[in-house]
This record gives sequence, C-alpha cells and structure tokens, in this order.
Amino acid sequence: MDADSKEIISGYVERIVYSADQDGYKVMSFSTTEEDIVVVGTFPGVKDGENLIIRGEYVDHEIYGRQFRADNFEITRPTDVASIEHYLASGIIKGIGNVLAKRIVSRFKEDTFKVIEEEPHQLAEVKGITIKKAVSIADQYIEHKELGEVIVFLYQYGIGAVLAHRIYAEYGTGVYRIIRENPYKLAEDIEGVGFKIADNIALKVGMVIDSDSRIRAAIEYALMKGLGEGHTYVMAENLRQVVCELINAKVDSINPHLMNLSIEKRIVIKDERVYLSSYYYMEMQCASMLLGLDDTFSIDEKRLNDAIKKVESKQGITLDELQRDAVRTAVTNGVCVLTGGPGTGKTTTIMTMIEFFELEEMNILLAAPTGRAAKRMTEATYREARTIHRMLEVKGVSEGDVISHKFERNKDNPLDCDVVIIDEMSMVDTSLFYHLLSAIEAGTRLIMVGDVNQLPSVGAGNVLEDIIKTERFAVVTLDKVFRQAGASDIIVNAHNINNNLEVDLNKKSDDFFFVERKDADSVTNLLLSFIKDKLPAYVNTKPYNVQILTPSKKGYLGSRELNKILQERMNPPSKSKAEYNFGEKVFRVGDKVMQIKNNYQIEWKIYSKHNIVVDSGEGVFNGDMGVVTMIDEITGVLRVLFDDEKSVDYMFADLKELEHAYAVTVHKSQGSEYPAVVIPLLKTAEKLMTRNIIYTAITRARKCVVIIGSKDVFRHMASNATVAKRNSSLDMCILELSKD
Repeated sequence: MDADSKEIISGYVERIVYSADQDGYKVMSFSTTEEDIVVVGTFPGVKDGENLIIRGEYVDHEIYGRQFRADNFEITRPTDVASIEHYLASGIIKGIGNVLAKRIVSRFKEDTFKVIEEEPHQLAEVKGITIKKAVSIADQYIEHKELGEVIVFLYQYGIGAVLAHRIYAEYGTGVYRIIRENPYKLAEDIEGVGFKIADNIALKVGMVIDSDSRIRAAIEYALMKGLGEGHTYVMAENLRQVVCELINAKVDSINPHLMNLSIEKRIVIKDERVYLSSYYYMEMQCASMLLGLDDTFSIDEKRLNDAIKKVESKQGITLDELQRDAVRTAVTNGVCVLTGGPGTGKTTTIMTMIEFFELEEMNILLAAPTGRAAKRMTEATYREARTIHRMLEVKGVSEGDVISHKFERNKDNPLDCDVVIIDEMSMVDTSLFYHLLSAIEAGTRLIMVGDVNQLPSVGAGNVLEDIIKTERFAVVTLDKVFRQAGASDIIVNAHNINNNLEVDLNKKSDDFFFVERKDADSVTNLLLSFIKDKLPAYVNTKPYNVQILTPSKKGYLGSRELNKILQERMNPPSKSKAEYNFGEKVFRVGDKVMQIKNNYQIEWKIYSKHNIVVDSGEGVFNGDMGVVTMIDEITGVLRVLFDDEKSVDYMFADLKELEHAYAVTVHKSQGSEYPAVVIPLLKTAEKLMTRNIIYTAITRARKCVVIIGSKDVFRHMASNATVAKRNSSLDMCILELSKD
C-alpha cells in the first residue's frame, strides 16, 4: 500500500492501554466521531486526552481483532467545545478536573485555548480559579504544547521520548536553533546523546559527510570530551585516532583542519599536545600568576616563636616540629602548600597560622570548593569560611537565551585581604583556580591545604598535584598521625590503605566495620538496616545524615538504582506528601537531594522561624545537598532547604539540576564529611576499583564507617594504586616560565 492510499483518522486519545517509554510505542483506545478503535504505533510524548490526526491502515490482529496501525501522526488542537472540554478534563493540566473544565469551556467556548495562551488572566473570572492558578494553567498548557512539538520534531531524527524530554529540559524551544546551527552541541550538553546521535542529526539536516564543518566539529567534540574526563589537552596522535573513529575519516584529512583551527586560535598545538585555546591560556596564566605571588617575607624568628607559644597556650596544644615548620613556611612565603592525610594535624596547624596572622592584624579569608567543605572549615576554625565561588562573588549573566557567569572579584576588583587559605585544594580545577588567582593581588599570601591521595577534581586539570610536582613552591607534608587520632580505626585504616599495608577486616572496632556479603540483594537489605535502624542511634544522628557512598553511578549498587530503592524505603509515597514526576524521576517532599551543576543565577533565601526573609543572594553549586520541603503544582515550584539553611525555589522545568542524594558517588562526596558512612562494595567497573576511591570514601566518615560487600573487592581496591593519568600541563607551564 503506497503513501497515497493510507487511511487517515482523527479524534482523541481516550486512554493509553500500554506504553513502552523508551521508544514511544503505544496501544491506545482512540475515539473518533464514528467509532472507538484500538490504535497501535509509535507515539512519543502523547498522553491521554490528546487530539491526533493519524495516518496508517486497518489490520486484523489474530488475537486482538481489528486495529488501526499507525505510520505517522500529528498532534492537533481540539476545536469543538466537547473536545476542548475533554482535553482539559483529561489530567494533562494539573489542577483542572471535570467540573473546572466544564466551567472554563462554558465561559470561553471555542476561544478557550486562545484565552489560555494569550490572555490567561481572564481565566480568573471562572469560579475556583485565582490569578496564580490561571498563570499556572497557562504555563502548563504552553509547556505541554511545546514539549509535544519538540518530541515529534526530534523523533524524525531517531530520538525517543525519554531523551527528547531531557533535551527539552535543557534547551526548551531553543532546540530548533541548536539543531539548525550546531547539533553537535547536544553531545556536549546532554547525557545520553553521544557524538554518533548528534552526527546523525547533522547529516539529516544537510551536513555533507566530508564537509569541513563536520571534521572540525569532531575535533572540537573530542577535545571537549577530553575536558569531561579531566584532561586539559589531548595528544595529537590520540586526537586524530578518536576523530577518525567518530566520523570514519582518514588520518590525512584531519591535519589540515587542526592547522586551520590553530590559525583561527580555536585550538593551540604545542609539542604534539592539542588544547582548546581557553585551557592553554588558563594554564599559562595560572602559572604566571602563581609565580607572581611567590614572594618571600622576612620575620623576626623570636617574634614568630613567641607568637606560636602564645597560640599553643591559648589553644591548649603543642605543635611538633613539622607543624611549626609549616607555620613558619606559611608566614615567610607568598605561596605555600600544606598537605597530609587524616589525623596528621592539618587543622591544628591551620588554626595556628590563623591565630598568628590575627596577632599581626592581617585580614584573612577562608574558602573551600564546596558548601559542605566550607561548612567543615567554619566548624574547625570557628571563623567564617565560604565557597570559593561566593568569595569571588560569582553572578549569573543572561545574554539572550545564553546564560553565563561573571566573577565580580577579579584583577580589576581584587580580594581585600592579606592572606587567603583554601582547604580541599585537590578538588580545585584549572578554571576555578584561574579565577581565584585572578582575584589575588601580589603581596597576598596564598596557603593551599589538601590531601593529594584523594580523588582529583571533577573538572579538568590536576592543580594541586602539578604544583607540588614542580618543587618550585614551599610544600610541607604532615605525615605523623597524632595519638588521639590514632585511636580511630578510620584514620589508621586510611593510612594503611594509603601505605599499601594490610587492613584487618575482622578486628572488633568502635568506628570501622566490615560486613561480608556476596550478592547485591543482601548488600542492599543490610544497607537499609544500618541506615534506618542501627547507625543513627549509634552515632547520635538522624538517618538523613548517614550517607551512602558508592563507587559508581551505574549498576544495581550504583547511585541511580540505590536512590530509587532508598527513596521508596526512606521516604515512601503518602497522601500527606506532595510529589512531582519529572521525566524518569519522582521528587517528593522529604527527599534528600543534591544540586548537580553550578547555577549562578538562581535566588536563595534564608527564612527566620517566623518565615521572614533575613538574608538572600544568588547561586547554588554542584554538590550542595538539601531536602525537599515544598512542592506546589499550581505554581510549578519545588523548594529545597540546603544544609547551609538557604532555601531555593526551583521551577519544575529546572529540576534537571537536582538528583536524589540518599546515595551519592564517592566523586560527588569530595570535600564533605558525614557522621557515618555506609559503602556498598561489590565488583564494578575496573577503572573505579582503585585505592584513591576507597581511601576517599573512608575518610568522609567522622564517627563511623560501615563497608558491606566483598573482602576480595576491598583488598583489590586497597592495593590498586593505579590512577588514571590526567593530561594537564600546569607543572610544565610553571617550569617553563621559571626559566625566564
């Protein structure tokens, strides 16, 4: 049967009988003016109540009888009063039921949709609708209409409904411009869209298979992918290989494009290292600024010793010689690195530095990469510590539909201080380090504190390790575990792991427990028992504060699956708890959540106990954790109270920035500390079965760590010192500039 002989039916979806979410295949009860019929076919994004025009043919199924098999369809807007009323009452728009739908259509007749789209305030003339609800109805209607159009549009490029939802959540109607101008951007921004999908779209919209644009896009994509894996550059030979595999090109065809991109200053090629230009210049400028800060300061030795004694007396402590040396080094050098594992006295040493600088009437700023790390620093030093972003006063900037950010503190408006102390430096990536150094004036002391044995930064670069590697700056490594800290098996075992020594997993301990289990179900069941029943009472905290840390996102014991299970057990559905379905996730009041990307524009507020706003500002950052306190479907708002008492209202469209956080990956836990940590541990991807991952996980626990799983896996990880090599060149830049 050819296309011209296909039959056409029109009507509305009475009920979706079956839906395969991944590919959009549906079995639907479909109502036309003549009859009700079963329709089968692929209908991405279609919901109950939708009006459709469908092309296809009638078939007789041997079991289910007469059906209409669809080949393609389009979503239409109902035009008659009865269909409009049915559409509104179908549940597509939250807050409208049968009664309200009847009232709206009775008032506005065939103009109902025009009123909703163009003059929604008129809806408030209908009994039961406030202005607030009218706006919500209009927003939902427009969003649903846009989403449906986007899903149908993307389907022609082989993108299913689930992925289309993610793309719409990221770009909205801007997706049409993205597809038209640069479909490869989808691969950079959207999880689940690889280069192959983006490339397929590019070819479908008319890009020639051997076009310059396609090859250049593949080169830049490969470099962006490298950034996502932590590399500030990619070796030219590897880059050529990756690009050839991506687009099935010959190696010789790549070289001219590398040269042209270099001439245009989009990339930099140096000694066979290929950089995106911005990262090459950031590393070079970081090196230059760091060397510019590396002054030496003379100080009277007796005065320093007297000050240290005064601090020791005030704090009731006695510093060992290495800690004294660290204080002396920080005082006499413009750039200083203090490193060491848990229990080696870093906090005491930092406190002594701070006390000394205060005695000298110097202005000190304390900061850390994440909110939780800054909170820990505040609690340890009894002084205010902020995130680096907040210290640098980051503001969101909108230019059309492009949102970027600006650091208000920079070389033209530097930080007003004499000393900057940064904790958890292993988490600081190249980009953030560049902006930090840009805001520090020459003559200011920079003290960087961190543990090089922890995981490197999520973002590109290897800042702390590269700085230490150069041997160009003052570095003090604390390696003595103090007696009080040595009473903790968490600290003892962390050092044993780091030093490749045997960990006694059978030892009866007060704070380090290993429970052997062989299968994922047993691990999960025991994990739930520890979180809900055993650990909260043992460490005197709430279940919310017990954190599950897992090496992987994927798999049965990965953070994604565990969060589904834990949400069901820790915060089950209830009539008293509002919830909202967002794509594949369900957000519910009481859920533990985490911000997963920096948002420099979103507003936060701090409320008093009487619900009065006492402080406000902008910016929520990757890794910030909190709890859902309110979901309002009328206004389309979900509220999160973060650990630092800041409340943030998210529009439903922005929920892509949140993930459940009952379980988080070890990478996401960096810089945080929890009263108790539970680590499920069975075999996972080999690249995640490393020493620095298990070391980082264990050192996140303050009072107690419980590991549930395989002893063999634990021992393999503890002995596996393999660290995925990061291509970064801050150390090379420092040494190169040091010769000048």
